[in-house]
This record gives sequence, structure tokens and C-alpha cells, in this order.
Amino acid sequence: MHSFLSVRRREPEWMDRADADPRQLRHSLRFLRRINSLLGYTRSTIHHLERFSHRWRPDEKIRILDVGTGSADIPRAILRWGDARGFDLEIVGVDLHADTARAAAEEQDDPRLRIIRGDALRLPFDDASFDYAICGLFLHHLSDEEADRVLAAMGKVARRGIIVGDLLRRRRAYAWIRLLSLFANPMVRHDGPVSVAQAFTEREVLAMRDRAGVGFARFYHHFGHRFVLAGERREAAHDLLSHQT
Repeated sequence: MHSFLSVRRREPEWMDRADADPRQLRHSLRFLRRINSLLGYTRSTIHHLERFSHRWRPDEKIRILDVGTGSADIPRAILRWGDARGFDLEIVGVDLHADTARAAAEEQDDPRLRIIRGDALRLPFDDASFDYAICGLFLHHLSDEEADRVLAAMGKVARRGIIVGDLLRRRRAYAWIRLLSLFANPMVRHDGPVSVAQAFTEREVLAMRDRAGVGFARFYHHFGHRFVLAGERREAAHDLLSHQT
């Protein structure tokens, strides 16, 4: 790996600042929605939910927590997917940034999706209060210690499993994000390369997984220089199967 990307290069992203320009922030969130759709980031999360859904009972409600929800485009896509398959879903999206949480709340009117402003490091939920906890393009915003804590917290609030997607720190990913953001607003042009530079390698993700105590989650490579850490607890899968027999 090129020496520039041999280690995580921590740098604050402009969109995380409390005083981030609201107009640029909304443009940046719109850009992220396009990237999620264009590069299949949203589809990769739904792909793993699709796998898990084979063991869901037809009459049960599935509760999902989305940590660092951003503009909540992934939860909305999950609801559309669930509607097409007849699943009863309920999703809570959590984001700490006041303007981001406000923008997410304003852009949705589905009562099954609730947006809460909250700190991922101090999730305001009881253990096992959700079936699944998901997270997309959020961990790279955190220090190693904070990312460990968020993963561990997700493992505690989710009684069945987790799905965590984020960027991989690679030269090609860095080059691609610079190209894709070339004509975007200044916030995107700054934050895009910064995101890749402070993303993770596969080895770092697996070490983080083990430190956080969510060893049931497997590492998957996905298109667009992205990984997904996804899995269900063995006992949860066993319980579901026993209810179906």
C-alpha cells in the first residue's frame, strides 16, 4: 500500500462540524445518496437483510436501528424493499448532527421510520431492543476506540445481528472519490478524499470486530471499494428456526 494510506490519517470532515454550512451540508447529503445508489452501497445492506429474512416469521415485526443515519436514504430503501416482500418493518435512525437529523426528518413522512438526534457512543436504547442494528459510511468518522465502542453498542442493542458497511482504505478508492467529487461542492471535495484516508483495511476491520465482541459477523467485500461486516448470532438463528418447525 502507498505510504500515504499505510495508516489511517485522521482529519475532521467538514460535514461533521456543528457550524457546517446548511446549504452545503444538504448538497453533500444529496451527493452521498447518489453515491449510495450508484455504487450499490444501499443494495449491499439490503442484500444481507434479504439473507436474514429467510428465517423471519410471516407475522412478526422486525425492528431495525440505523446508527449514523445521515439523510436516512438507506432506511427508506429498506422500507420499500420490505413492502415489496410483505415484511412488517420499523426503523429508528440516529444521528448526532442537529442539521443532518433535521434534514432526515423533513424528507420522510413514513410513520414506520423515526429519526432521533442522539450520540452513537451513548445509544439511548436498552440491550436487545432491536432485531438488527445497521450502519453505513459512519465508522470512518470515528477514532479506533470510538469505532470499537459503536460496534460493541450495536451488538448489545441488536438481539439478532448487525450489518455495518463502510469504505476500504485503498489507492484506487482515493483516486475514484477525487474524480467523482471533482465538480461537487467544496464540502464534498474536501470530505470525500478525507473519508477514504481515514477508512479501514480488512485486517483493521476484523481486529475491530473482535475487540468489540461481535465475532459472529463475517467480513464481505463489495463493489466500490467497500466492505460489509454482517452476521446473525447463532442462538438467534436457532431460535427462529425452532419457531418455524
